[in-house]
Amino acid sequence: MPSSNPLPPKEGALFRKLLKCYELKQYKNGLKLAKQILSNPKYTEHGETLAMKGLTLNGLGRREEAYKYVRLGLRNDLRSHVCWHVYGLLQRSDKKYDEAIKCYRNALKWEKDNLQILKDLSLLQIQMRDLEGYKETRHHLFTLRPSQQASWIGFAMSYHLLRDYEMANSILETFSQSQTAIEAHDYRHSELLLYQNQILVESERLQQALDHLIKYQGQIVDKLAVLESMGDLYIKLKQHEKAVPIFETLIRRNPENVFYYEQYMLAGQVTEPRAVVAIYRVFQEQYPRALCPRRLPLNIASGAEFRIVADEYLRRGLRKGIPPLFVNVRTLHQVSEKAAIIEKLMLQYYENLTRSGHFSREDADAGAPVEPASALVWTALFLAQHYDYMRDTDSALEYINVAIDHTPTLIELLITKGRIFKHAGDPVEAYVWLEEAQSMDTADRYINSKCAKYMLRGNMVQEAEEICAKFTREGVSAMDNLNEMQCMWFQTECALAYQRMGRWGESLKKCHEVERHFAEIVEDQFDFHTYCMRKMTLRAYVGLLRLEDVLRQHPFYFKAAKCAIEVYIRLYDKPLKSEAAIEEIDIENLPPSELKKLRSKQRKAKKKAELESAQAAQAQVKREQHQKSKQQANQETDPDAPQLDELVADKLERTDEPLEKAIDFLKPLQQLAKDRIETHLLAFEVYYRKNKLLLMLQSIRRARAVDPKHPEVHSCVIRFIKSLASYAKQQQQPLNEHVQQVLDKATEELIGRKTPQQLNDEFIAKHNASIMHLYEGARSLYELDASKKAAAIKLVTSFNLSKMRLEEAVKIYTALRDGDVFGDCENEAAAYQQACHERFQYARIFRNVEELEAQLQEKEAARLRAEEEQQQLNHVDSSEQAVPVLATAAAAS
Repeated sequence: MPSSNPLPPKEGALFRKLLKCYELKQYKNGLKLAKQILSNPKYTEHGETLAMKGLTLNGLGRREEAYKYVRLGLRNDLRSHVCWHVYGLLQRSDKKYDEAIKCYRNALKWEKDNLQILKDLSLLQIQMRDLEGYKETRHHLFTLRPSQQASWIGFAMSYHLLRDYEMANSILETFSQSQTAIEAHDYRHSELLLYQNQILVESERLQQALDHLIKYQGQIVDKLAVLESMGDLYIKLKQHEKAVPIFETLIRRNPENVFYYEQYMLAGQVTEPRAVVAIYRVFQEQYPRALCPRRLPLNIASGAEFRIVADEYLRRGLRKGIPPLFVNVRTLHQVSEKAAIIEKLMLQYYENLTRSGHFSREDADAGAPVEPASALVWTALFLAQHYDYMRDTDSALEYINVAIDHTPTLIELLITKGRIFKHAGDPVEAYVWLEEAQSMDTADRYINSKCAKYMLRGNMVQEAEEICAKFTREGVSAMDNLNEMQCMWFQTECALAYQRMGRWGESLKKCHEVERHFAEIVEDQFDFHTYCMRKMTLRAYVGLLRLEDVLRQHPFYFKAAKCAIEVYIRLYDKPLKSEAAIEEIDIENLPPSELKKLRSKQRKAKKKAELESAQAAQAQVKREQHQKSKQQANQETDPDAPQLDELVADKLERTDEPLEKAIDFLKPLQQLAKDRIETHLLAFEVYYRKNKLLLMLQSIRRARAVDPKHPEVHSCVIRFIKSLASYAKQQQQPLNEHVQQVLDKATEELIGRKTPQQLNDEFIAKHNASIMHLYEGARSLYELDASKKAAAIKLVTSFNLSKMRLEEAVKIYTALRDGDVFGDCENEAAAYQQACHERFQYARIFRNVEELEAQLQEKEAARLRAEEEQQQLNHVDSSEQAVPVLATAAAAS
């Protein structure tokens, strides 16, 4: 339908030029044209022109003015599809996709067959995963343009995404038959055939999929995909004899692909371990340089046969000096028998290499060539890594020190020693060794990153930022540049470091930055909706859509979200006081002499704060300049991108609704990480504080479905029952009848007819061999009856420390020290710290302050002695060089 206020020919030509200028991003010229049209007294309120002026202003980044003009234009011409379309484009640029879809639908009411609006609508629908709406829109486009390839492909994909495979396949089959001239190596047609085959496989019509591949394999360019698909289909159709030669061909093509070997064994129907190992030995002879046929038998073999293949594999790795040899066999340590065999072999190697230079006595007696000198170093390194994995820190340090004494310049040894100290609970000592390793090769980005990570584990954020600055852009702070590059490992480690340091705002800032990265990745798929249709990369496109749907399953998001939720819960439990309130409380409680000292201290602090604020202001100016240049760059590349609010640590940590903010991070985890029990335990903690009984119950049930024996589930049940009882007492009117029925039934399922005290006593008696179960039982004991505090503390502190892991001891000691779980128990915490120090002597958390200071002084003294010795050596060398010079001069005279 035409506009209710059409323009005459002259102004109409100017309006068409205005549209062209917008398409070519000539926004200033577009504004001039809009001004010309609106300067005509008859058309000063022309809706479509006003709307296009607003859209052009949006391209220049003047967002508020843009909304003003677009809304004014729409108000002046509500029946114009152009105004509604423009308003939709503006909403889309602000990422308000639901509102944009409404605008496009309104535009289609007045111009139902407008191709551009339909295309824009389909993009938003697939972005928002409105698959039914997407199907309707693609069908409309298909009916309007049945001759275009994109119409057929989009129509078929809409059915595929709705899992209507039969319809999707029939559409593609009809389209393929309509194709007349196909070039010899038409990649797009090839991808279309493979996409159609994928649909057949997903619909489980395997025989039809195989026939389709055989029929069209001559037209498919990606021969590797054809072979892999055919081999897989033959196995699924039980035609194993036909699959064997296919996977032999694939292994010949790439002998390092683990999947090919697994499929070959399935095709050959070989399951007996000895037969599998024998086949791998054949492959070892065929491909002597390949690693896979040597490593994979270790997963299958056992007993004496495992000892033989492990002996061959380990000797080869040690002889060649492969640094990640232990990492390659680390998974085998999960089987205690295999771990014991590997340890025995390595100790034998070490003993014989030290004595005779051979791996075994038999080699020495037979007069075999001596092994390379480096073999001893790699053997000692492997043993250090092995004992570190077994958490035998003393043995690990013994062997790594031997290796470092032998070859002090080998960087891998220093990294391993740092890792040993990290696992032993001393992140500062670990960082020292990583820093030394990094100093040996400052150009190695991997070691640089590892060193920064260890610094963050030791809560040295500033030092980590400085070391990362070696590989970031000059003129920009490392932290900002790492955020731009979406360096999420750094940001998650920063968030955890700030959390440990109690800098809640900074921690939340990093968590929100990570969350923004994931939101940005979701937005970035927008560009691929049209690109993939045009380039026919359909299989990759479907894979992208499915990946984006579960994107927040990623460990980086889980780690950041967990940290954010924990911080918000902490801020809810212990809200931060304002600085003025803290100062007022201090003044009221102080005597005059102390008040005078306080005033003096405050003056000094004020001067220091002023100096720091001046420095911060300079840094802020630089940051704003960088941000401005960044925004200008973004404006050039993507003028429609909305500007995000700056994350300010103080505002984040002083939020009025910490639990609501926590729920924002929690919801994606509940949808995508529901197989992890931590998700439901965090959900319970949030809903427990909000006193949401049904949601608490939901969290407990989901946690029990994942792991019913997890110790924290028990304490959640006890707190839920206690909340239920207190809610019933406080509530003036009874709960809804249906809610009460659900809660009564849940209570019956969770504890039966027992009291919470009886349930807790049974739990403690049943799990008296597990410290974490006892800890949760003791926590519930104190929760139910505060008078049993001594008994609860004794329950956890009397457990045998030799049967505990470091992480467990740290958790219990932290609970005692902070007083969050058992109240004030300073003496018990000090006694437990001393006991833990004797058991975990390297763990930094269990050492007292005096010991740490003495250790630091000793290291500083050792460093100074080393510098003095080096200066003396330099002085001696220069003296020795001077003597011949003097002698030569005397002879010459």
